[in-house]
Amino acid sequence: MKPRDSALKLKRFEVNEKARKVASIETMISDFETMALELSRQIAAEEERTGVKDAAHFAYSMFAKAAATRRENLLASVEDLRVKLDNARRELEEVSGELAKLEPQIEMREQARAMHRRVDRVNAMLG
Repeated sequence: MKPRDSALKLKRFEVNEKARKVASIETMISDFETMALELSRQIAAEEERTGVKDAAHFAYSMFAKAAATRRENLLASVEDLRVKLDNARRELEEVSGELAKLEPQIEMREQARAMHRRVDRVNAMLG
């Protein structure tokens, strides 16, 4: 395998890895948001069932408190993941840009080499 081919393969691999990372983070964000929404529904149902909606009230449901804490943690994780997603998207753009620059260069080199081979063959035939 030629060095330029391996460089191109490596860059394509990097792009694919970055794209997978972006997709993975997006999936995690979506899953966490869905879980937080479900916890909100469970909290509302528990508050409705007990009739106590004030979290500071002494009779507030322990389940609702625990679910609220879990929801807060999930939402904090979502915010952290959004920062990571922005970074991952930026990295993907950078690597994709590098690949876009590399592909035409390699293609042009290959075309030039093919042209030189044709010229050499013609010269050999005329030779």
